Amino acid sequence: MPDKPGVYIMMNKNDKIIYVGKAVVLKNRLRQYFQPSAAHTSKVRAMVENVTRFEYIVTDSEYEAFILECNLIKKYRPKYNVLLKDDKTYPYIKITLNEEYPRILTTRRILKDGARYFGPYSSAAAVKETINLIKKIFPLRTCNRNLPKDIGKERPCLNYYIKRCVGPCTGNVNKDEYRAMINDIIMFINGNQDFLIKRFTRQMKEAAENMEYEKAAMLRDRINSLKHVTEKQKVLSISETDQDAIACSREGPDICMQVFLVRSGRLIGKEHFMLVATEDTDMTELFTSFVKQYYNNREYIPKEILLQHEVEERDFLERWLTDKKGSRVYIHVPKRGHKLKLIEMVQKNSQIELQRYCDKRRTEGAIANEGLEGLMELLGLDKKPVRIEAYDISNTGHLDMVGSMVVFTDGKSSKNDYRMFRIKGTATQNDYAAMQEMVFRRFKRLSDAEFGDEPDLILVDGGKGHVNSVIEVLNQLNISIPVYGMVKDEHHNTRAIVSSNREYNISQNPEVLRLVITIQEEAHRFALQYNKKLRSKRHSYSVLDEISGVGERRKNALLRHFGSIRNIKNATVEELMEVKEINRKVAENIKSYFTGR
Repeated sequence: MPDKPGVYIMMNKNDKIIYVGKAVVLKNRLRQYFQPSAAHTSKVRAMVENVTRFEYIVTDSEYEAFILECNLIKKYRPKYNVLLKDDKTYPYIKITLNEEYPRILTTRRILKDGARYFGPYSSAAAVKETINLIKKIFPLRTCNRNLPKDIGKERPCLNYYIKRCVGPCTGNVNKDEYRAMINDIIMFINGNQDFLIKRFTRQMKEAAENMEYEKAAMLRDRINSLKHVTEKQKVLSISETDQDAIACSREGPDICMQVFLVRSGRLIGKEHFMLVATEDTDMTELFTSFVKQYYNNREYIPKEILLQHEVEERDFLERWLTDKKGSRVYIHVPKRGHKLKLIEMVQKNSQIELQRYCDKRRTEGAIANEGLEGLMELLGLDKKPVRIEAYDISNTGHLDMVGSMVVFTDGKSSKNDYRMFRIKGTATQNDYAAMQEMVFRRFKRLSDAEFGDEPDLILVDGGKGHVNSVIEVLNQLNISIPVYGMVKDEHHNTRAIVSSNREYNISQNPEVLRLVITIQEEAHRFALQYNKKLRSKRHSYSVLDEISGVGERRKNALLRHFGSIRNIKNATVEELMEVKEINRKVAENIKSYFTGR
């Protein structure tokens, strides 16, 4: 092992990354993991037991190792690192700066597409409200038209005529003015409403002096909307400095991080996040991990970050945040004064959110447990079905036939264990054969830990025929697991559970009925989602898909640049290379494809 700084990556027997860490001296840090287990925390002992091999990446400095560690944790989300719970599902505000006339959207995925992302936000409702407010204040486009390609092809939509859109589709909109409006929206999202109010006030007066009364009235309405926003914001600080205040509460393994967003002394928003960590993880590690992950995804970073607890390597964190922001960022742990009172307020709010989360989970857990116990009693099972796997088929005739496997653990969906299957073995619409293929492919991998543990109960969407087809496959594989079908009435409502020779009425058992409906609808939703995805891909097929080196990103870039397949076909290699995503080799492949050489 080298005596140098770097990042080490722990892997289990399936080569899945389970932990990422950094070290000042790799050799010394890794040696610590192989000391007597008594010297380790319970988390480290559990991790070391699962490590089969490790890799390391040497860096030039500890700071480089710090940045690399942040990026690898974000990418792989290792099991034994402290993680933001369900981080991938948090919504973001997306401004499509990669388009000539940008739009504002809600998304849950960050892509390297040239757009600008703000978030993550803990509340989808808050994001929706913000976007609706922005659309009310700023008349930007909301359509999906391909501009400037589609300029003038169709008449403007209703939003143009009611002054809710400036109408770039008409061709009469100045690109620079439209971009200026987008810059104002970015300022608004970052909390700079006061600056916008001053600017709009000046522009309104100029418009009035020039007798442009319609423009002045529009600016007046914008100013009133912005003032309404600022009036609702609570003054929390006498300081004009932009701040984020972060505190947490914990109850056993449950941890809630609360963030107050304070801009120019006003509270403009708050967010809370649930963390996944073991009970023996100390507060310093929690706050360090949270700050790394939270600000790794943030577009805007304030000048000052107030924390309830100290963090490891504060100097590195400040340096990293300063580099991301482009100006000095300070991290403080207040001990007295109004900043400490602000942190105490944040902590009280985190306690409320944590209590709400725990109460909800306990309620949901109790309801789910009642459903599982009722199901066990009804079906005469030997034990409560802790892990339930449910299967469904979705198809459009014989095309795009797919299957879904959803998993419920302790009565709650376990989405990380979901699997989807593209049915390959049948050329005709045959639900029984499709179900058999899916079940066979799943259970021939029963020993594969990455695919999931053996279920206690199998539920299929269908009647006795579907049940018998699954039992036939399990018998071939010498696997004994109870199998039941979920059937619906003529109104498409779940009414019963069936075995190979019996039907169980569940309409009089509300706990069991609720559980079965939830499982059936989730299996159906997941299968339908995959089916729609395949149909969309099929319908968006292009001859460019057949060219080596041209994927979805390059295909879209080519179409944006040239406007049509005909123009791409007639372009020279040099003209093709004008598209920044296209190198010479790919350009030559495209040219050879269309010329037949």
